[in-house]
Amino acid sequence: MEVTGVTAPTVTVFISSSLNSFRSEKRYSRSLTIAEFKCKLELVVGSPASCMELELYGADDKFYSKLDQEDALLGSYPVDDGCRIHVIDHSGARLGEYEDVARVEKYEISQEAYDQRQDTVRSFLKRSKLGRYNEEERAQQEAEAAQRLAEEKAQASAISVGSRCEVRAPGQSPRRGTVMYVGLTDFKPGYWIGVRYDEPLGKNDGSVNGKRYFECQAKYGAFVKPAVVTVGDFPEEDYGLDEM
Repeated sequence: MEVTGVTAPTVTVFISSSLNSFRSEKRYSRSLTIAEFKCKLELVVGSPASCMELELYGADDKFYSKLDQEDALLGSYPVDDGCRIHVIDHSGARLGEYEDVARVEKYEISQEAYDQRQDTVRSFLKRSKLGRYNEEERAQQEAEAAQRLAEEKAQASAISVGSRCEVRAPGQSPRRGTVMYVGLTDFKPGYWIGVRYDEPLGKNDGSVNGKRYFECQAKYGAFVKPAVVTVGDFPEEDYGLDEM
């Protein structure tokens, strides 16, 4: 009994073009005519079907033949999975013309005209009084932020540089050290206390984002909020970390 192979109804190929620097992997039906196949390639490479010349290359990039019979089926050519079909454009377009988005004319609208439109996100936010267009909510947020800042300032004013302290941050064991900095910082809003720990339990050396606030060894420095700092007679404790 003779056994014959059955050709798959579709084939997966790579598409390249004289207009583009990239390749696309696509699957097509073998029953497409070359004319129909070119129409589908328009969306891939950007060339008009009437200006295409097609070349077939094997998986090893060896040239096989031209696909130049408009009414012939794609499957009538030796097209297998992994082959490459190269599109040569004869429209006069240049390499990369369809890749350069800078050449695309962009629609621009003035702020005044945008404000007058009723179908925009900004218009919706204004009508719904949401986000920065909710004056009451924004005023409340500003008042709360000002109150927090005033409370932090009052707490910070009771802490002096050089004082011994104990830091009790949520989720951490108590840590002792010396207050090295009190005040505002560039890395986050609000008042911060810079502490030099007795042991390497910190995160920095007294500097953050390239700006130095105080001097200490690496991993001995930390910045914490005034609310978690208690100043007083806290003798230095030996956690034994230097021996690890």
